[in-house]
Formats: sequence, structure tokens, C-alpha cells
Amino acid sequence: MLVEAREQLSRRYAAELGERFVTSGMCLYRDGRDSVAWHGDRIGRAKDLDTMVAILSVGSARTLKLRPRGGGESIGFSLGHGDLVVMGGSCQRTWDHAIPKTSEPVGPRISIQFRPRGVR
Repeated sequence: MLVEAREQLSRRYAAELGERFVTSGMCLYRDGRDSVAWHGDRIGRAKDLDTMVAILSVGSARTLKLRPRGGGESIGFSLGHGDLVVMGGSCQRTWDHAIPKTSEPVGPRISIQFRPRGVR
């Protein structure tokens, strides 16, 4: 299933990305205590090159926050079961993203990420 999803995403975004998605990874968020800190996918790319990440959300909804690199006011939106977010262009270079902790009761969520070669 992951290989098929990765191939479909590659076909859809190949012209914009200029390369295929070749890796996939998963993160398990067991409940609201699990989170990921502010970051952007920069490893494997120079600071002036763009890259892309496609994130498929499975399970309970969680808030994805975005803020300008270096700080500033954040924006957020809910990623629910089956939602796909693709961050590309200058987004990874100029914005950071995070899944914050929450005290709200939430069930488990799996984040499936697809990236081009060498990008983390």
C-alpha cells in the first residue's frame, strides 16, 4: 500500500518536484502527549533549494501548525483521517511546522511521510 501511494504521489507531483518520492516513513502519535517540535525538511538540501514532503494522516485528527522560519505568529489546521498535506515550493525553506501536544482527549494517529531521496 505504501509503495502504491508513493508512486501515485510521484506521478502527481513529478513535474513540480522534478524528482520522485522515494522514501516513506511513519510517526505514531499515541495520544495528545506525543508531539513533534517546530522543524522544516532541510537535511539533504541547501538552504536556498526547495523540496517537498507529502504527509498522509491516518487515525484521530490533530492540529498541524505552521509559522514563519525564525518565529512569528502561527496558523493551524486540523488533519483528520485520510487527509493529505503536501508542503513544497518555498514552504519547507521559509516556514516551520509542528504537531503540538494537546490536553484534549485524542486517540492514536499515524503520520505517513513521503520524501525525495536524501531529504529529512
